[in-house]
Amino acid sequence: MIFRAKANKALDRAEDPRETLDYSYQKQLELLQKVRRGVADVATSRKRLELQLNQLQQQSSKLEDQGRKALALGREDLAREALSRRAALQQQVTDLETQHATLQGEEEKLTLAAQRLQAKVDAFRTKKETIKATYTAAQAQTRIGEAFSGISEEMGDVGLAIQRAEDKTAQLQARAGAIDELLASGALDDQSGMHKDDIQAELDRLSGGTDVELELQRMKAELAGGTSSQQAIEGGNGQSQSQQQPQDTPRFDKQ
Repeated sequence: MIFRAKANKALDRAEDPRETLDYSYQKQLELLQKVRRGVADVATSRKRLELQLNQLQQQSSKLEDQGRKALALGREDLAREALSRRAALQQQVTDLETQHATLQGEEEKLTLAAQRLQAKVDAFRTKKETIKATYTAAQAQTRIGEAFSGISEEMGDVGLAIQRAEDKTAQLQARAGAIDELLASGALDDQSGMHKDDIQAELDRLSGGTDVELELQRMKAELAGGTSSQQAIEGGNGQSQSQQQPQDTPRFDKQ
């Protein structure tokens, strides 16, 4: 039972309904071909019987003519022999006619069965194509849904690859940061000689701050000097205008 259950599950997983439908349709076509071949065989046998009947009827007519001629010639014995042979042929004709009727009935039945089977095969073909199209559409829709949701095998592999790449990138970034910290603290020696130790780094920082302070004081002094010069210029202009103002006042002479 376990083996059958596992085998059934494996077959169900490997089975493609479209292939099964195509196989069933092929079997129905083979069956239809056999039925048609049977109809052809029965028709051939019927035709053969018809040829034999025609030959026997021709022989019967010939014996009847011979009996008439023998009787006309006064040969009653020959006429009796001809009629006896004709009677035997009539028995064969009766048997062949019975067989012919039987074969004709079988041919009609097989022809009707072939027509019905042809209609069934045509209907099955239409239904088969409809089911195949529906199955293909459902399969495509399922794959698209799995791709969007990320549960398909292909998208799962892509997701794992992205996760591994992100993990390796984070690991490398963490390693690079740790190495920089160790070099800065002096725990590791820089073999290239380009990396500074912590004391030199602190001195550089302090000197850099001093340079900034000096530059700031210089800029303040420049701003202060520029402001004093501007005030002095503005004061000088004011005095000149006050000195020149009495000269601009018009004088009136007394008459």
